[in-house]
Amino acid sequence: MNSRQRFLETMCGGNPDHPPLFPEGIRAEVLHAWRSQGLPAHRRLESLFHYDAFEELAPEIYPIPEIEDWSDKRLVLKQLRRRLDPDDPRRLPAGWAGKLCGWQDRRHPVFLRIHQGLLQCLGVQGWQRFEEALLLMVDAPEFVQAVLEIQAHFAAALAENMMRRGAVDAVIFSEPIAGMSGALISPRMYRQFALHSYAAIFDVLERFDVPVVIWRSYANPSELIPEIVRSRFTAIWACETNPGAVDYHRLRREFGAEIGLIGGVDTDVLRRGTGEIRRSVEGVLPLIEQGRFIPLADGRVREGIPYVNYATYRRTLEELVIQSP
Repeated sequence: MNSRQRFLETMCGGNPDHPPLFPEGIRAEVLHAWRSQGLPAHRRLESLFHYDAFEELAPEIYPIPEIEDWSDKRLVLKQLRRRLDPDDPRRLPAGWAGKLCGWQDRRHPVFLRIHQGLLQCLGVQGWQRFEEALLLMVDAPEFVQAVLEIQAHFAAALAENMMRRGAVDAVIFSEPIAGMSGALISPRMYRQFALHSYAAIFDVLERFDVPVVIWRSYANPSELIPEIVRSRFTAIWACETNPGAVDYHRLRREFGAEIGLIGGVDTDVLRRGTGEIRRSVEGVLPLIEQGRFIPLADGRVREGIPYVNYATYRRTLEELVIQSP
């Protein structure tokens, strides 16, 4: 099987030869540090470890230009309608035409990042704007709903424009909606504002038969996950979580294989001894056996993680996931 087949078979409840083992997207500064720790000179990680390739498309989904002043609600809505033009060619990913030509017989899955999340839609870039956005949800809910519906109809139209040119295997909604202590808004508010507004996007995705719709969140959004399972998302990808915050085993006990899962390997463990790394990887084997699960480090691999630890993690994945009968 190739990477695309493995992804679709895994996330759609089929029978892959093994779940795909995706790369983490390690940055150049990390590789530079590893050269002094045993990573062979002039060797690429792809030549040392098994990676199933995937590609993320990142169109420009923010207003062009950005909205800086949110004080006049009527003006903001007018600006959003004008500045969120799904037909603007500047929104297409770099090298878009070339990508289309190379997709005809692709062997890897293609993911489309189509939404930046509730708070980002409200212009939240820092804590001051975050407080203002929370107050808007209480004091001006109609305005918040209008903003999110404009954003969602734009995202739906942009996704349709792109998918008419080439099929994608999954769509990703990014949702930075939590801190380490929990979600930043209540499940009721999330359902009322975010999930309600996403309907227009889901309708387009269903019309184009997109097989996997991923909710990718960060930190500790655990209170919101029951809402996600009940919605039209088909997979959860929890990133940069604090240990135990999003327990995939508990999710499986509560919801079965109703929802697909990506991640599940605590990146913090990669800073510890090789024994703990192996136990962490062994810990996700039941999820692999249950299906609809792709094992992957749940956060960015940074310079503080030694090369020998990373190598142990990847080789253990290969041994337990690929080589085991």
